[in-house]
Amino acid sequence: MKKSVLIEYCDMQVEIKELKRLIKTTEEKIIKLEEKERTRDVVSGGAGGTQHFKVEGFPVPEYAKVKRLLISRRERLKMKEEELLEITNQAEKYIESIKKSEIRIMFRMRYVEGLTWNQVAHQMNEMFSRTKRTYTEDGCRMKGNRFFKETEGHKVSL
Repeated sequence: MKKSVLIEYCDMQVEIKELKRLIKTTEEKIIKLEEKERTRDVVSGGAGGTQHFKVEGFPVPEYAKVKRLLISRRERLKMKEEELLEITNQAEKYIESIKKSEIRIMFRMRYVEGLTWNQVAHQMNEMFSRTKRTYTEDGCRMKGNRFFKETEGHKVSL
């Protein structure tokens, strides 16, 4: 396994977040259609045009299209979440295969928990407060880059 698993894991999380945003937007559009897009009018007719009838209209074709879109997006989200679960397992397996505990901890925070390198540094400082080690954002990033350079033989910037 390679760092590509970690990259794909992060990308998949972003994709799922975007899909959830699209679903929310679609749901809001449906609510708007249901509540505000009704057309109402009073027409005259019958008995020589002396009777009045209330008529309501609803944009059925547009509503149906948006409902289908919502169903489609929800199905895609479900598939992506299942894919993410598989990739999560691969990413965690990859991280657990790393021999150095310090790197495993940093990678778990960065890639599984989704923390920034700055947040990783703060967490590492808290975890290792009794030792003489001090972690910085750049230091954590550099340790990760060095790990990938050593294990994969080329320069990587994450």
